Amino acid sequence: MPQVRSIWNGAISFGLVSIPIKLVNATESHSISFRQIHTEDGGRIRYRKFCDLEDKEVTTAEIGKGYEDADGTIIPITDEDLSHLPLPTAKTIEIVAFVPADRIDPLQMDAAYYLAAGGAPAAKPYTLLREALKRSNKVAIAKYALRGRERLGMLRVVGDAIAMHGLLWPDEVRAPEGVAPDTDVTVRDKELDLADALMDTLGEVDLEDLHDEYREAVEEVVAAKAAGETPREAPAAPSPSSCPAPIRWPP
Repeated sequence: MPQVRSIWNGAISFGLVSIPIKLVNATESHSISFRQIHTEDGGRIRYRKFCDLEDKEVTTAEIGKGYEDADGTIIPITDEDLSHLPLPTAKTIEIVAFVPADRIDPLQMDAAYYLAAGGAPAAKPYTLLREALKRSNKVAIAKYALRGRERLGMLRVVGDAIAMHGLLWPDEVRAPEGVAPDTDVTVRDKELDLADALMDTLGEVDLEDLHDEYREAVEEVVAAKAAGETPREAPAAPSPSSCPAPIRWPP
């Protein structure tokens, strides 16, 4: 793995085994971000922080934390208050169970990380955990702390590395109540056959072949304007007469 900056250093607790590791991001965003500007002169629009009681700008050193109660009362919370909370996972990824991968609801999936072995002494226990996960066909469920809060994670093998997916706590996933149609619908076999035919028509796809066409188009616009050129116009949408006849649903 190329050298990348770790965002967290600690250890995996695996029974009596402790594995020094470094946490690195497994994904990166390629989305294009824009700045807000003043349209008249192109100046950057910046945000300033004001105290709503004194109506004055405050510095970062003057800003603290506060919890807003149900009645709107703000209760100040200091770093000292939080430092006394019991957080056994502050520097440890504590494995609490091994479960089949299909036990994990994809709705719980959050950020993804790679766990890099923390030096030569970690190589043997790291490899032991990796091979144990492979042979068991299971994933490890762990608790860890990151950015001031305890989190849930899932460890699995990716190639020769151990990856960890952050998981939402079960009570953070909403039930799909009120989402499905609330009317009784009967689906006939012929309709299912048509759905199957449509699925077969689309076929499979290699995810490596998919790319962000919107981002590429925006990059083309930015490059043209930076070069003082007029951006190329997007191709016209096909006329209704050139579009294939819509499939009637249900048949």
